[in-house]
Amino acid sequence: MPIPVKVTAGPFTFDAQLEDELAPKTVEAFLKAMPFESQVVHVRWSGEGVWVPLGERDFGVGYENHTSYPAPGHMILYPGGISETEILLAYSGVQFACKMGQLAGNHFLTITGGLENLYALGTKTLWEGAQPLKIERV
Repeated sequence: MPIPVKVTAGPFTFDAQLEDELAPKTVEAFLKAMPFESQVVHVRWSGEGVWVPLGERDFGVGYENHTSYPAPGHMILYPGGISETEILLAYSGVQFACKMGQLAGNHFLTITGGLENLYALGTKTLWEGAQPLKIERV
């Protein structure tokens, strides 16, 4: 059963759920990192999304429930390899990629409430820069 969480990004708050049935290992690893706090910046290669660069951070997971085309409101974790570890949140059309080419990340979180503010988060991040991010259990 999905685990409810709250995502606060910039001035916006979103209801969300961790997809523990679809990506159990990724969700288990992410739960250990919660509450998760960082910043989102606008993506460079992927389209309309925001991301959290995580460098060499190792969540200890491989691919599961992975996609290169997350839907708006889907958050994916790229476990590292070709590019650095990262989290990406799509706010509109995304083809997940880096300068080396297309990537796939584990869809582990879905925004379920506040979707009307996703595009505003993306454009605010694009034009105003990094925005604070916090993901916590409710």
